[in-house]
Amino acid sequence: MAKKITKKIKVQSIGGKATPAPPLGPVLGQAGINIGEFVNQFNEKTRDRMGEVVPIEITVYDDRSFDFITKTSPASRLILKAIGKPKGSSKNLTSKAGEITKAQVREIAEIKMVDLSANDIESAMKIIEGTCRSMGVKVI
Repeated sequence: MAKKITKKIKVQSIGGKATPAPPLGPVLGQAGINIGEFVNQFNEKTRDRMGEVVPIEITVYDDRSFDFITKTSPASRLILKAIGKPKGSSKNLTSKAGEITKAQVREIAEIKMVDLSANDIESAMKIIEGTCRSMGVKVI
């Protein structure tokens, strides 16, 4: 018989550096998950993505066991990494935060393809370019 799902939680943490401290600890504690066990499993699974922001989908079952899926980093983080800036422009129409090439956009789109609702790489690139525009990053 299949386990009954009690909760689904979506959180973000730094790959390989998760700790039981806030913001992760309180969210997991409220769901009834063994925080230490989750942190150990997550850090082991994301050791190769050290320092990246990793979105996590946690499924909690009625017997307090859990499964989790790691997703790719948010597109905005990948764009900031490509332009080498800590944040985008607060006034995206008047001041630009930086420039990104079409080749870099394609590379980001290929990374994000599994999490996007795009059918092909060109559609994924348009999604990434839209994110660039909203962040004040010029695509050249």
